[in-house]
Amino acid sequence: MSYLHVLNGDATLALFRESKVPGEIVVCREMMCEGKVKYTKDLTEFFESRAKHLEFHYGIDKQTYYTNVVQELEKLDLSGSGTDEIVLWFEYDLFCQINMLFVLYYLSSRLSTLPPISLVDLHHHPNAEDFPQIFEQRTRLQPEDITWAADVWDAWCLSTPQVLETISKLSAGNLKYLPAAINAHLKRFPDVNTGLSTIENYFLLRLVLGSYRWYDLYMLFWNELEIYGFTNFQLDILIHRMANAGVIEEHDQMLKITSLGREILEEEENYLDYVSLEHRWLGGVRLANTPWRWDPKLNALVEIIA
Repeated sequence: MSYLHVLNGDATLALFRESKVPGEIVVCREMMCEGKVKYTKDLTEFFESRAKHLEFHYGIDKQTYYTNVVQELEKLDLSGSGTDEIVLWFEYDLFCQINMLFVLYYLSSRLSTLPPISLVDLHHHPNAEDFPQIFEQRTRLQPEDITWAADVWDAWCLSTPQVLETISKLSAGNLKYLPAAINAHLKRFPDVNTGLSTIENYFLLRLVLGSYRWYDLYMLFWNELEIYGFTNFQLDILIHRMANAGVIEEHDQMLKITSLGREILEEEENYLDYVSLEHRWLGGVRLANTPWRWDPKLNALVEIIA
């Protein structure tokens, strides 16, 4: 048997190689949960749009993106068609689940005939000795799972989030972690009362209790909101945006909440009056144009009519 393993990022690459699980490796280095994704069936057009957006708004060099991300994924084109089984190694968090959706979409788009595809139930921070047992317990995806993944990816790229909200309430078959991940994503929409995403709200509530070094604040986030699986890079962007909006400030390497931040938490002010939504996207939804807000009391999106 020949295996092609798709890993989510380089963090587990060294451990995976140490584990001696047989097969070739492709590393997905994307972060599809962050920034704009274009709704298109043309992958060339998709990557062009994605590279342009990441370079302009995230400072990721376009050529570096194509070299490290696109060319690595293109290994799936040749290796995937010649392998006996493709094995996906993705965790349950939002970051991993959306990357997994894209990989499944990519495989379906590029390969005329799909080989068997399996999904491992990957734990957080596994040791090298855990990989063989995890590999043996993998789940074979069924055709309906592949079709479902394509439908969810399409919904992720749409300019409105209603379909995603419906998906978050449905059973996902062997893609069992998708509904919770999608629900966590929907909470990133601005709160109907404060304008804060659930992550921005979490940071401000923590800073009300006291000042933190940024890394200590991130550690709390990773422990308490691990459903997101966000990287330092993503959290840095969020913190800088909050600082520019004037809701937090840094003194002597300590992050503190400002009086404006407190007023927003108390619903005396709205975060959206102080932060720009221009060029900010949640999947295919451009935040500057969307009327959708998250209502924590209803645990649902609501449409704000201007």
